[in-house]
Amino acid sequence: MNYKDFITVEPGKRGGKPCVRGLRITVYEVLEYLASEMTEAEILDDFPDLTREDLKACIAYAADRERRYMTAS
Repeated sequence: MNYKDFITVEPGKRGGKPCVRGLRITVYEVLEYLASEMTEAEILDDFPDLTREDLKACIAYAADRERRYMTAS
């Protein structure tokens, strides 16, 4: 999966935080929902603009960011 097809950063939107496909839903929020034990189905129900691929892209983004952080250390 190429998360770059799903995750966008726009300086004027949500303070420049990474968002899903230009929506006002941040990667952080999606990861927080998943960490709080919301199921994919519950998240998709609450946010009909999101897709399963969007959720996977958020996880891939976080994994890549962690990998880059560890490489820089």
